[in-house]
Amino acid sequence: MDWISLILTGGLAGWLAGLVMRGGGFGIILNIILGIAGAFVGSYIFDYLNVSVADGFLGAVIEAAAGAVVILFIAGLFRGRRR
Repeated sequence: MDWISLILTGGLAGWLAGLVMRGGGFGIILNIILGIAGAFVGSYIFDYLNVSVADGFLGAVIEAAAGAVVILFIAGLFRGRRR
């Protein structure tokens, strides 16, 4: 059950990060996949900084979305600018 909730939370976070990054996203499917990776990154970042945003599902989504924004930003640096 833990993996399923991680995938659902990461998918929601990836979708939210795609909305936040406006034009910096990679499409809904790749944003969701990056959101799942962002769930790991966001959890690590918030644990490392010893910051708690909220408990339960809401906190997990906020952490995952923050991690997904970081991943989308870094991935956008590697993608470069379109002309």
